[in-house]
Amino acid sequence: MADSTIRPFRSEDTDACYAICLRTGDLGRDATHLFSDPRLLGEIYVGPYLARWPGFAFVVEDELGVAGYIVGAPDTVEHERWLEAEWWPALRDRYPRTSFRDEPAAARCVAHVHAPPVTDSEITAGYPAHLHIDLLARSQGRGYGRRLTDRLLEALAAAGVPAVHLACSPDNTAAIAFYRRLGFEDLRDRPWVGRPTASMET
Repeated sequence: MADSTIRPFRSEDTDACYAICLRTGDLGRDATHLFSDPRLLGEIYVGPYLARWPGFAFVVEDELGVAGYIVGAPDTVEHERWLEAEWWPALRDRYPRTSFRDEPAAARCVAHVHAPPVTDSEITAGYPAHLHIDLLARSQGRGYGRRLTDRLLEALAAAGVPAVHLACSPDNTAAIAFYRRLGFEDLRDRPWVGRPTASMET
């Protein structure tokens, strides 16, 4: 397979990013079978970042198309305020609380839309930014996860953001190992991990 390219997100990548979110949505595995609505997962974990913070979104592209992405919010507190004001209302209309009663994973997403979690201020005080990254299997194990993360960290550092965090499921051992290699450390109890945006030895 030819080498892939890391580049900034473009608006025409949106559908591909939504599809990747779904195809990696079951602890890194394909979650297509869990959702009758293929857009729902992406409306939570990728769409808001592409809409609000496109300058902090990057993709890996190969000859088959977009094969992975990283998205970030430089200010988690502001991001959550924006979600409440601008993003969740339309989704709440589209997905009433009673939606997908026979689909547990989708029902959990709807519950998230109607009662989204708020990141603990003890986390955001020291690690104001956060990120999400997803790679299709064909781009895994080839260094693109690290390269995507480096691009986002550079962009955050250039914007004056000192540190970044993310939530990582304790069950996703592969992801935990990946973030460890990139210098992320536990913040309080899991699932929170974080690191400075500045370049560091890993």
